Amino acid sequence: MATEPATSDSMPDIPSTRDRNYGFMIGLIAGSLVGAGVGMFFAPRSVLDARKRAADSARSLGSAASDRIHKASTRVTDAVDTITKKGQGLRDDLSDAIVRGAQNVERLATDAKTGH
Repeated sequence: MATEPATSDSMPDIPSTRDRNYGFMIGLIAGSLVGAGVGMFFAPRSVLDARKRAADSARSLGSAASDRIHKASTRVTDAVDTITKKGQGLRDDLSDAIVRGAQNVERLATDAKTGH
């Protein structure tokens, strides 16, 4: 008994790759629409809660940033004051040394003129 070659009429229908891709896309779109609808249903309450949490977080972050800036500013001010005081002390010490040196030079010059 000879077998007949398979014809397209006798082969089972197998969806092509293109048909499967369309099915996937339709499922993806349908799932997105259902998800969006469910999200809209629950959105008013959750959006208000999210806004409140975001506002509270922003306030907290702003307050923390302000505190840190204030502390840093205070530390910088204290450091500048300390450096300024040390610089002024150094200037005063140097000025005193210059005055003493000038007085010594003047005394030596006077001694040299008078012969002492």
